[in-house]
Amino acid sequence: MKLGLKEKAAFGIGAVGKDMVYMLSASYVLYYFQDILGVSAVAMGVILMAARIFDAFNDPIMGVVVAKTKTKWGKFRPWLLIGTLTNAVFLYLMFAAPIALDGKGLIAYAAVTYIMWGVTYTMMDIPFWSMIPAFTEGGKEREGLTTLARSCAGVGSAIVSIFTVKIVHSIGSSIMGIDADSAEITKQALYELERTGFQWFALIVAVVFIVFEVLCCISIKEKSSVDMDTVSIGQMFKALVQNDQAMAVVVTLVMVNRALYITSNLVIYFFKYDIGGVKWYDNYTLFNMVGGGVQILAMMLLYPILRKFFTNFRIFYISIGMSILGYIVLLVMATANVKTIEPLLIPAVLIMASTGINNVIVTIFLANTVDYGEMKNNRRDESVIFSMQTFVVKLASGLAILLASIALQIFNLKGGDTTEAEKALDLSLGVPQASKMGLRLFMSVLPILGLIFALFWFKKRYILTDEVVETNAKRLKEGK
Repeated sequence: MKLGLKEKAAFGIGAVGKDMVYMLSASYVLYYFQDILGVSAVAMGVILMAARIFDAFNDPIMGVVVAKTKTKWGKFRPWLLIGTLTNAVFLYLMFAAPIALDGKGLIAYAAVTYIMWGVTYTMMDIPFWSMIPAFTEGGKEREGLTTLARSCAGVGSAIVSIFTVKIVHSIGSSIMGIDADSAEITKQALYELERTGFQWFALIVAVVFIVFEVLCCISIKEKSSVDMDTVSIGQMFKALVQNDQAMAVVVTLVMVNRALYITSNLVIYFFKYDIGGVKWYDNYTLFNMVGGGVQILAMMLLYPILRKFFTNFRIFYISIGMSILGYIVLLVMATANVKTIEPLLIPAVLIMASTGINNVIVTIFLANTVDYGEMKNNRRDESVIFSMQTFVVKLASGLAILLASIALQIFNLKGGDTTEAEKALDLSLGVPQASKMGLRLFMSVLPILGLIFALFWFKKRYILTDEVVETNAKRLKEGK
């Protein structure tokens, strides 16, 4: 039976909510604790990376737990609901650090809330994506739902990327009764304003997240239930290693996402302490608005158009090429010391269009490895396979944040302390030119190297062409 409009819409709404939550954490947790609360950049890098190491064990285990679950509501939806409720709580707590905390207490608070956020996000993310191969057939139906879900996830990411800083400033100004654009405001007042704004914005996102996922749980039903033998942890890791195509996608995902997250974590510092200006967050919002809009259009329009003429393999190569070109343009602008927003929109368009396409394609590639694994190993481990996707994205984020944290510590991007700088709110004043240039080079060269590696790795390792996928799906349907 074909998927209905109601199910597709519900799954898309769920994707919007979950990626709003993820993007708020992935792009702003470092900024919140390091720049606003004053936690050491290196300390935050260590915390975030340690959380990823913990996830290396937690994510696959959660995949097995989901696979073993049997209830009258299925094996996916109970965990999706439980994970959503707990993750929403920890999202709010993470951005609501008590004012009384400082020093080691604040570091401990950041560590506990972030690790628990990661654990609970895994709890809902794995069953969400695992439902794709469980209630779709291979080929166009699965590809269509994946495209829709990834497009909707891109909408959720874009909403947070574009509007967070603007909304944070607006909420903070209203609650504290402070004009963020006043020439009389001090840096300390500005940071308190942002702290308050982030707390309330996190609460809003958490509530929206819960509503969207509940709607998804109510509307989605598993159309097929695949019996899975229980396995030990050792057998599970063995099964993952034996699926060479899943591992090929995993490594590609790490390198592609690491490039993106390095940029997404540092771009706010770039606009605040390099481009600067009285309303630096307006330029930052415009940059994200263009990039986010292009990302959504690439998923909803550009990918389907390209798919009419090219295979997914060829589209992936085109996409990676676009991203590399975008970072090269950014590198050229870095050496030219570009200070205006308009030229910077060019690399933003190229990089984010590539990101939108990759979000769809890589998920399709990973979903296809489920059928491949069943063909090769006589096991259909969709939850185990998709647990790797969650882990990979968080691992890439952890690696990127660690590198970004080291860069922030080295470049020391805090602005000057002059009265004129405070009155003008131009926080770029006093930042050494060498620090600004170092940031620009770090944001461009490292992603280029990672994307080149991903391109060659994928080309050498991944073999599931469109023809192979269709053949595998047909053989499984016929009982081999």
